[in-house]
Amino acid sequence: MAVRELQDYLHRAAERWPDGVALRDGDDTISFVGLARRAGVIGARLAAAGLAPGDRVAVIAPRSIDTIAGILGVLEVGGVYVPVDADSPAPRVAHVLRAAAPRVVMVSAAAAKLLDGVLAELDTLSAQVMALQEQPLAGDRFQSSLDLGGLESDAPLRRKGRSSYSPAHLLFTSGSTGVPKGVVITHANVISFVDWGVKHFGIRPGERISAHSPLAFDLSTFDLYGALAAGAELHFVPKSANILAPKLREFIADRELTQWFSVPGALNLLARFDVVRPGDFPGLKRMIWCGEALPTPTLIYLMERLPHVQFTNLYGPTEATIASSWYSPTERPADPRAEIPIGQPCEGERLLVLDGEMKECPPEVVGDLYIAGVGLSPGYWQDAEKTAAAFLDWPAPGGGALRIYRTGDLARRGSDGLYYFHGRADTQVKSRGYRIELGEIEAAMHTLAGLRESAIVAVDAADFNGKTICCAFVPDGDEMAEAAVLRRALSALLPSYMLPSRWERLEALPRNQNGKVDRVALRGLFGA
Repeated sequence: MAVRELQDYLHRAAERWPDGVALRDGDDTISFVGLARRAGVIGARLAAAGLAPGDRVAVIAPRSIDTIAGILGVLEVGGVYVPVDADSPAPRVAHVLRAAAPRVVMVSAAAAKLLDGVLAELDTLSAQVMALQEQPLAGDRFQSSLDLGGLESDAPLRRKGRSSYSPAHLLFTSGSTGVPKGVVITHANVISFVDWGVKHFGIRPGERISAHSPLAFDLSTFDLYGALAAGAELHFVPKSANILAPKLREFIADRELTQWFSVPGALNLLARFDVVRPGDFPGLKRMIWCGEALPTPTLIYLMERLPHVQFTNLYGPTEATIASSWYSPTERPADPRAEIPIGQPCEGERLLVLDGEMKECPPEVVGDLYIAGVGLSPGYWQDAEKTAAAFLDWPAPGGGALRIYRTGDLARRGSDGLYYFHGRADTQVKSRGYRIELGEIEAAMHTLAGLRESAIVAVDAADFNGKTICCAFVPDGDEMAEAAVLRRALSALLPSYMLPSRWERLEALPRNQNGKVDRVALRGLFGA
């Protein structure tokens, strides 16, 4: 079988659409052939510095043309890139560098101060440091610096391939203990999803695609490699659009985007501030979300105003590469509390709902959700114990073993053949003798008018009642500004034992660097 690597998408695009716009960052653009040449030069610099196939390169930089060129340059020489969010605190970055042991650290000028903080956390940094601009970073804080001068010189557009099953990047996700764990993702993992996604969504050359997710979040890999595979333009979403709904609407409209892909938080922003007008974004073909459950009222709001857009819910953890299942509603939900399925498996994937004895649950029975298929990571970076605990060999009916991943999520397979998400296994709690699914409370909260956003967490109770249910909420005006009013409204939808007993009004819900609600921070707010 022919070797395929992620940078092959770039080479193909440079050959087929050399002058087409590959990346747009504000007013700056670069063509496919220009990006290929720049990545080739960076790859040549890395090779000259001694980078060998399999060596890690940490990339500490925000999304930019230079950063993408650097990532592709790492792939050109068989390296493994480790994207690090430039907004991360120094101790977290230091942990990632200790774990990944990179040969080279690429850093942007904007992240140079962060690197100073990281160096203060580390005893030593043996990696070489490469500036992601043509001007090398100054100062004596680096052991050495690699110069990127001469970016306009010719460079080979293709380097010798290795194996499709070699690691392409390490993505460090937050573990349950708060310590980041590195997920190994291969070229083949990403290629399998990208090939399916481009075909499934019908992405065409010249389309304009959003780049919303940080590079350390796996949704960004579909943004980048999906755009390269299709010959589409990738538009970096500015930070202001992540917090200001009018700016987000303006960005989608002004760039005439054809595809939007993000976590639900961005779509909730549009709905909660009511900035979308009927018939907006006439060129937009699809809105895709992944990473969290989208509140049904948000979907109803967007489908009412954008009837020409295809909406798709993707589901899948980082360990299964971008997404493992999909669902596109054919009509607007009539009930704001209606379930949005996670749908059916993507090509090459399989979902399994298993009981405590590892047997498949019958339809409509909730069990633990496992994933098998082409997207499964080889495991956690240099952590055989965690890998063995999460990636299992399942004795499939009929003989043989199937490698499966324990997601930690609960789900059921409906009688319609679709799969439905039932929250995290660790969000099903016992309170005052009742077993309660926190996601059910959140779903009811999302239907209440007068709320901008809300989230439910549970903390240990001081007595013998198990867990205390807590609600953090952000009102939209004065109608739902008081906890007592919220509690009365919620009591019309839920039994009394499911009502939160602790409430906290906030200006905004805390979010992590991927844009998801930071539930660890919320539990800390309530004293957990």
